[in-house]
Amino acid sequence: MIRVRIGDSERELPSLSESWIYQQINRRKADGLSICVRVFINDDRLNMSLSSAGCPQDTTGGRPPTRYEKEIFDLWEKRGLNMENFHGGNLVAFLKQLKA
Repeated sequence: MIRVRIGDSERELPSLSESWIYQQINRRKADGLSICVRVFINDDRLNMSLSSAGCPQDTTGGRPPTRYEKEIFDLWEKRGLNMENFHGGNLVAFLKQLKA
C-alpha cells in the first residue's frame, strides 16, 4: 500500500491521480504555503515514510536503512523531493518509478 499526503489531503494508490497531485501542490504554492508531502509505503518488504523538506522534522528512524530502503531514499533524493523547490512532476516521477 502506498499513501500520499499533501498538506491535510491524503489519497491512496491507485485512487490518486496526477491531476490531484498537481492541484494540491500548485494550490499551496499559490497560497504561499510551504509544501509538505509525505509518502507512506507499507508492503511485504518495508514499512516506511518519506517527508519533503517543507514538513516538520520527524525524529523516527535510528538504524541504518536496508538495501531496499536505501534505494527508495536515493530515488526520493534523485527526484528532488528533499529540496524546497520541487514541483508536482517530481512527485509523479517518483511514484511511477516506485511502482515499476
